[in-house]
Amino acid sequence: MTEYRHPTLEQIDAQIAHGPFTDSWASLSRYQAPDWYRRLKFGIFIHWGVYSVPAFGNEWYPRNMYMQGSPEFRHHVETYGPHREFGYKDFIPLFRAERFDPEAWADLFERSGARYVVPVAEHHDGFQMYRSDISHWNAFEMGPKRDVLGELFTACRARGLVMGASSHRIEHWFFLGHGREFDSDIHEPLARGDLYWPSMPEPAWHDIDGKPAPSREYMEDWLLRTCELIDRYQPGIIYFDWWIEHSAAKPWLKKLAAYYYNRAAERGEDVVINYKHDAFVFGTAVPDVERGQFADIKPYIWQTDTAVARNSWGYTEGNVYKSSEELIWNLVDVVSKNGNFLLNIGPRADGTIPDEDARILEEIGAWLQVNGEAIYDTHPWRKYGEGPTRVAEGQFSDDVAPRYTDRDFRFTAKGDALYVIAMKGSDSGEYCVQSLGELDASRQANFHGIIRDIQLLGADGAVQWTRDGEGLHLHTPVRPSTPPVFKLTLD
Repeated sequence: MTEYRHPTLEQIDAQIAHGPFTDSWASLSRYQAPDWYRRLKFGIFIHWGVYSVPAFGNEWYPRNMYMQGSPEFRHHVETYGPHREFGYKDFIPLFRAERFDPEAWADLFERSGARYVVPVAEHHDGFQMYRSDISHWNAFEMGPKRDVLGELFTACRARGLVMGASSHRIEHWFFLGHGREFDSDIHEPLARGDLYWPSMPEPAWHDIDGKPAPSREYMEDWLLRTCELIDRYQPGIIYFDWWIEHSAAKPWLKKLAAYYYNRAAERGEDVVINYKHDAFVFGTAVPDVERGQFADIKPYIWQTDTAVARNSWGYTEGNVYKSSEELIWNLVDVVSKNGNFLLNIGPRADGTIPDEDARILEEIGAWLQVNGEAIYDTHPWRKYGEGPTRVAEGQFSDDVAPRYTDRDFRFTAKGDALYVIAMKGSDSGEYCVQSLGELDASRQANFHGIIRDIQLLGADGAVQWTRDGEGLHLHTPVRPSTPPVFKLTLD
């Protein structure tokens, strides 16, 4: 990692002026998502911060604890006392991360089969999980008193994992605003650089173009913080949460993207920005769908981010977990549609990864150990799949697991290989893939290609197959890993 020098606003403007990209949508539209990102397919997202100390509700505890009448408000008063005596800042000394072992984390991520890792560098609460020259409210100076982001970058990069950083700073504009509505520890004066600054009050924070809009001072601070992340840690990916779509943020997004792309070009590298909704003009960065996906193949690379738990991104004592099988389904479906899959875990405040999170990652890794060639470095086939089960499109659509059958298949391709992934194993060992049949009733060929060989990954020589107008019939006596993957070698 090169020596870090904190950029000023003038230096940011100068970098933009002299690089290949300028801060205009027209210029940024020349951006192309790098091929390395398309090949990775599977990454780990990490929500870990001061909110892991109360471990109640979800990672929005710092906002909800100041919302009078909320479960978090009542829990806080009953557990910690009045807000004027124990506010969110008072959790920081309890966030010690005394058992945080970046090497152990990196080993687990490697075993999971992940190819990239995106820790949350700063969540809505405004506490930076890295060494910063902009605010003293960071993990290097308080709480753990370690550069936890930097340590994790070093450990994961040593294992060949691509590192990204997630910034949710934009939402801090309003996130703690309810603390101003009663006698709490959030009160004037609030100065730039304070943990609680600016804690803007309601109304209409949820209305993207409602008031109060982020001020110029706040957006300058946002830009400086993000450029500090870029220059100090040189992440290959920057992930932004949703509120950057506010119209007041647009000039600053263009500056940030131009700066990030130009700094990467100086190093001869290509990088990625992930965004939600329509925060960026399409084609200037890579779109992300939160807790959801698309119903069909897209001609462009995209990403979904979801979590091992249904109820929270961060650790809570009541997390409701998905199964590893459901998450593998999710991974397969997304990859078949030209997407990447970013899966979140939530470590405890002491720095340990909960057993259930680790077990899920290990089980995904075991499946990928056998079947990873159908995922990594692949591209979509001419259709993503077939079968009776439909996947809902859009964000927050993965709250209920799909009920796949042994007639649901997903396809990926690489070189002369076509991979047929059966979303559910057949009890009889019999499968019929209609898309790969010979001639249908209307004398139209479903598939003209020549199949030279078919293998069940992880069980060589265990497949018998025939083709007719109904489809490609596969039979295997082997009970494979779920979901099973058939590799077709074509000519």
